[in-house]
Amino acid sequence: MIGVAIIGAGIGREHLAGYRALPDQFAVRWLIDLDSARAAEVAGGDPTIAISTDIAAALADPGVDLVDVCLPPHLHVPVALQALQAGRHVVLEKPIAPSLVECDVLEAAAQAAGRQVFPVFQYRYGPATAALDALIAAGLAGQPQVASLETHWNRGPDYYAVPWRGTWAGERGGAVLGHAIHNHDLLCRYFGAPAAVSATLATRVNPIETEDCAAIAIRFANGALATSSVTLGAAGDQTRLRFVFSGLTATSGDLPYAPAMGQWRFVARDPAQQGGIDAILAGLDPQAPAGFVGYFAAIAAALASSPGQEVTLMDGRRSIELVTAIYAAARGGKEVVLPLTFGSDCYASWLPEQDR
Repeated sequence: MIGVAIIGAGIGREHLAGYRALPDQFAVRWLIDLDSARAAEVAGGDPTIAISTDIAAALADPGVDLVDVCLPPHLHVPVALQALQAGRHVVLEKPIAPSLVECDVLEAAAQAAGRQVFPVFQYRYGPATAALDALIAAGLAGQPQVASLETHWNRGPDYYAVPWRGTWAGERGGAVLGHAIHNHDLLCRYFGAPAAVSATLATRVNPIETEDCAAIAIRFANGALATSSVTLGAAGDQTRLRFVFSGLTATSGDLPYAPAMGQWRFVARDPAQQGGIDAILAGLDPQAPAGFVGYFAAIAAALASSPGQEVTLMDGRRSIELVTAIYAAARGGKEVVLPLTFGSDCYASWLPEQDR
């Protein structure tokens, strides 16, 4: 049984539901939030969950194995370091850090503590991604060729009424960092390491400091290409993903926050191969863990010495490297080549000078 302390009752509400779906693997012992009333409401009167405003109280509990950081982005690294120094594993909401320098600090702290950091990318888990994984494993997908992503959501004044949102100091970035990052993680999961990035960013929808629109082009180390279109000014919230491989094309539905739980189409380039694709799909378990449940189940397996499906700190670092390259490309008006190294543009920070 893995004892958990959730720090932050905002998105922490959804994390708690994920843990509760796995009662044989996790026991949430603490819910920490500066708003005790909100934390108590999220806990729903569960007497096994202690409510507190004090992170140190949870870290002092020897029954806590895993600290789940669900705070605003500017607090992610400091609290994660505090938990690692206390000898705890860490679940860390996106973005894991506001720079590659701080990713390096996290990595060093995790190695020194002998503990793991699990970035939150729950989009990876669901029937659609399980299906694509199975098709790839069966050799039916082939090589990545081209992908297109649409993160077209609607964010207005109510969303930005939270003081830290839309600011460099509080949110550390805009739509590229806080909204499209999940879809970019899925893209890299299937297409591999980015090798070059070009980007144009704009603030067109809301009177905020950070970007709320983006047009991004990515070239991968294997030669594949992808485009990513991002806006927070759409009429509704829709995500569309299209991954073209040499053997098949995978096309998502339009669920915004859980694309892997929607209906996807998998079409063979060679019609003679469609029967094989359909046979693989027919044999899959439709009840496989999805979303946060799948994400936490993978963490439980990793902590039980059965790694393989969990999100790793290196996955999280790759997401921040891509964000860094996007900001550097947009500000420099140039293609940025990856991997980035210490001293590369924006490696230490992409924040404006006054917000660093």
